[in-house]
This record gives sequence, structure tokens and C-alpha cells, in this order.
Amino acid sequence: MREVVLDTETTGLSPDEGHRIVEIGCLELINHLPTGQNFHTYLNPERDIPAEATAIHGLNQKELIDQPRFADQAAPFLGFIGDDALVIHNAAFDLSFLNAELDRLDLALIEPSRAVDTLALARQKFPGSPASLDALCKRFSINNSMRVRHGALLDADLLAQVYVELIGARQPTLGFAAESIDRLRKGEIPRVPRVPRVPREHSPNEAEVMRHKALLAKLRKPIWLS
Repeated sequence: MREVVLDTETTGLSPDEGHRIVEIGCLELINHLPTGQNFHTYLNPERDIPAEATAIHGLNQKELIDQPRFADQAAPFLGFIGDDALVIHNAAFDLSFLNAELDRLDLALIEPSRAVDTLALARQKFPGSPASLDALCKRFSINNSMRVRHGALLDADLLAQVYVELIGARQPTLGFAAESIDRLRKGEIPRVPRVPRVPREHSPNEAEVMRHKALLAKLRKPIWLS
């Protein structure tokens, strides 16, 4: 089963107010495990970036002026997400921005039904508790010390770990096993040759036959003689 964990950074809180996407980060999960495949891009939003937004993600207009526009990255982005489920924290926010960008290009919109909203999952599982990404990282002891500012790919990586915890799909030894198998295939771990066992003789020797007969003689009315 393929899923795509997705996050965006924007110039503001609503596309209805003319705000645009400045960064997209996606990573691939297969059966809830990250494959190492990802999609990441910064975007020129073709507008100014308010100081309040820069304070959150650290991106400003000068840094993004030479980055591609969403129109330039739409095809590779849509190719990466395909038709698979999208794991998003506060899905309505990210989808509203993505669909506004797609609508500008007369492209098909992303159906909300494709989204697995981890914010809704967290609120359902821990009602009344903080459900921000930072709060969930703290709850599940996920190291987010590098998250000084928001970043789409970093947040997608943290969200993938939170998502696995939320749905109870964490398998602590599986990653180690997969890594070991991969290293074995690459020749980084030497293969230990299998030494065949010496075939065991299954026929009883004469002494064993005599002991068996003596045991049978002690049995009173064995069932196989009834």
C-alpha cells in the first residue's frame, strides 16, 4: 500500500486572500514504511511574503525569486503523488492551497476524500489534548529538535513518524531487518556459508530395539492390541 506524506509552506493563511505556496515536501510510504523517495521544491509565489510568514518558515521573496513557479512543478508534483492517499496534518489547509494552484492552471483538483488528516486522527485519539505537530512529537518521543522553523520536507518526515504512531503501525525491528537485508544484498555484510548437517541415521540399532520390546512388555493391555 502506497501513501504520500505531504506538507506545504505558504505566504499566509488563506488562498482566498491571494496567498500562495512557497514550498512543497512529500515523502513516500509503502506499507507505512518510508522508502527514501521524496518530492521537494521551493516555489516563487509571484507575490510578496509577509514578515509574519517569514518568521514561521524563514523564506523571503528575495530567496525565492529564482525558484520555479508552481506551474513549472505541477507535472512532477502530480506525478509523484499519483492517485494514492495523502497523509496531511490539517488537510483542509494544504488542500485549499494546492487546489487553488491547480485551479489557476485548469487542472483537476485533489479530492478531499484522498486525505488522511492526522490532526483529526490525533483529536479523535486524544480528545482535549494539544494536537499540533510539535505536541505529537513530544507525546511520541520523536526528536524534533532540528525544527527551529517550519520546513515542508522536514515536517513531512516528522509527520510520517507521528502518523505511524497514531495508527499503531510501528514495528521497531522491521527497519533494522530491512536495513540488514539491503546491506546483505549490497555485499556490505558477508554471507556466512551454510554448512550442511551430517544426515542422521533414523533406523534403530539392535540395543534400541531390545529396549523398546522391554518397554512394551511392561504395558498392560495396550490400546493397539484391543
